[in-house]
Amino acid sequence: MPNRIHRGWYVVATTFLVLLVSAAIRATPGVLIVPLEHELGWSRATLSLAVSVNLLLYGVVGPFGAAVAEKVGVRRTMALAMGTLAAALLLTTRIRAPWQLVILWGVVVGAGTGSAAMVLGGVVVSRWFARRRGLVLGALTASTATGQLLFLPLLARVASSGAGWRGALVVVASAALLMVPLALLIVRETPASVGLRPFGATDGDAAPPARAGSAAALALRTLRRAAGSPQFWPLAGTFFACGATANGLVGTHLIPACVDAGIGEVRAAGMLATMGAFDVLGTTISGWLTDRYDPRRLLFAYYAIRGTSLLFLPHALGVAGPGLHVFTLLYGLDWVATVPPTARLAADAFGDEDGPIVFGWLFAAHQVGAALAALGAGVARTRLGNYHATFLMAGALCAAAAATALLIRRERHVPRSGTELSAVRSTLSLEWAQTGDSPEAPRTGR
Repeated sequence: MPNRIHRGWYVVATTFLVLLVSAAIRATPGVLIVPLEHELGWSRATLSLAVSVNLLLYGVVGPFGAAVAEKVGVRRTMALAMGTLAAALLLTTRIRAPWQLVILWGVVVGAGTGSAAMVLGGVVVSRWFARRRGLVLGALTASTATGQLLFLPLLARVASSGAGWRGALVVVASAALLMVPLALLIVRETPASVGLRPFGATDGDAAPPARAGSAAALALRTLRRAAGSPQFWPLAGTFFACGATANGLVGTHLIPACVDAGIGEVRAAGMLATMGAFDVLGTTISGWLTDRYDPRRLLFAYYAIRGTSLLFLPHALGVAGPGLHVFTLLYGLDWVATVPPTARLAADAFGDEDGPIVFGWLFAAHQVGAALAALGAGVARTRLGNYHATFLMAGALCAAAAATALLIRRERHVPRSGTELSAVRSTLSLEWAQTGDSPEAPRTGR
């Protein structure tokens, strides 16, 4: 009898599509800022406030995503998140006042995308796969870049056509709505619910240890412990700078900055989508380097390259030539390259048990930086008429992050013992989903 495809691969494929659509929704503001500004007459600072709230909630919801998935169930969480996002996006087409945009896009869409973040991928992988977890998590991580690559040029074309920005929102709302029946039909909570074992499981594989307490309580206890460590705050500070200069500034304001410079919105969206493609390559290379070289030196190099790119960007926007292509290549390769070394340093400082959970909180710091930068850049553009000063300040922030990376102490963590150690172990595959990496990854070159 021929081997049938394991049900887990269908569940993962559906999860990939859900995460792809969620990523496309998160990337949408860059395309919509200029059309909204022109039609509704709202300042870029006002529009950036909604994006800022969205980014902040996306980061804050992340550490508790596993608790939500376990309480409600992965299948229902996916369907509920996608349905909520579709409704919020469609309601956004009817907005008449700035506060409505803040509530719908900032609060509802921010919380919705936070619920449909990579942590869901971690839950799925931990339940459905006993082998090849790193491979599957890596594939799910690519959903972010894929969503950006597929949707941004399309949304820019729709927004520039007669359908306008409302048409672009209808496109992503329709995609979210399609995910609801798909998730309900295909996703199941566990292999046991359909009479299967996890993919690759053998008779000798032990069942995951029972967890003491809720994932949310565990996340808060881990934060309290980590906050007293000398390594936590430099890591949080550098990742704050990463979020500020990536999602907050470039992810939100690059397309409007290009439009200010006379570059068409469709071309600008294509640049941002191309960065997403280079992002996959850059992150893969960074993971390889992190296993072989000092992560602190890698972070120094990455932030130095990013800072140089941002200092160069005002010139590239103002002068015809290959400058923007060079920026797209360098910044795209560097976009998420900071994640593997940051995750490794967190694991070194806090152990394989606490490290992934601590990284969830570092990601929250990342999104705080993104939120502040999205708002700050919008305010600066409203008052100064351009983004030049903002890009220069972002370059300086990267320089500070590069210097801080060299000051991070690198020490081996001594594992704790007791029931809480088993409890934390059972959440590893959930929390490593924030990085797209896996606790099964080899740890060489230390």
